[in-house]
Amino acid sequence: MNARNMCDPLKWIVLFGLWIPLQTFAQTDDAATTLPERVVWSKTPIAITLVVGEERLVHFPGSVSVGLPQSLTPLLRSQSINGTVYLLATHPFDTTRVIVRSETEGPMYVLDISAEPLESGSYSLPDVQVLLERSQGNGTAASNDDNRSHPWGYIALTRYAAQQLYAPTRLVPRKSGVVAMPVSPEPVDLVHGAKVEAVPVAAWKAGLRYITAVKLINRTKRPVVLDPRQLRGAWLAATFQHNRLLSAGSEADTTAVYLISDRPFDVAL
Repeated sequence: MNARNMCDPLKWIVLFGLWIPLQTFAQTDDAATTLPERVVWSKTPIAITLVVGEERLVHFPGSVSVGLPQSLTPLLRSQSINGTVYLLATHPFDTTRVIVRSETEGPMYVLDISAEPLESGSYSLPDVQVLLERSQGNGTAASNDDNRSHPWGYIALTRYAAQQLYAPTRLVPRKSGVVAMPVSPEPVDLVHGAKVEAVPVAAWKAGLRYITAVKLINRTKRPVVLDPRQLRGAWLAATFQHNRLLSAGSEADTTAVYLISDRPFDVAL
């Protein structure tokens, strides 16, 4: 090519015009691979495929806890941070079901996770964005607005207390804004008209609300049916772990009640 051809403006305009669409197409194609895969939760297990050594992110509508089966512990690393679950497979494994629990008042999700070995030429998998159905979204929008002023509803607060007492350590939520409160372990007179021993176990405060977990033990030889109307004190809500106690000495003579109040336990009692 001589100097005249190299300096021909028309030729360079044509070449430049061809280069722009190709470059734009390449950028668009690259951006498409980074778009998240959107999945609407409809109570059907969500299939999540992993590539060994490549971390994949799954985004949920709210904060969640991941319950990994023991068989996956040496094969899969999972971290849940602010509604995003980070999954990293260290070895291949077949499809395994994993339960993901909402830490607020959202649903419980079911994932079918599998991991494949890394192959040459394989491409990066996109993030997964889990969405709620439209009807659920409309319903949760109002509740989310309410939660901004009242972050902890009765159900969420009771669930939190129950998880603190009964859930495995890996599933116990760690929530900001919840403060453990001191409570006396001495028995209290809580249940009217029944020989049921009541012992405060633990208490927490979230915003303007208090919740106290109280252990109930049947001290009689007869079964006792628990009724929240028979509880002494000023409670906003009362939830029994089980509402029927078997006779004293049996395996089911003990349960817990979760009491929500707008003041400390000893004041509300």
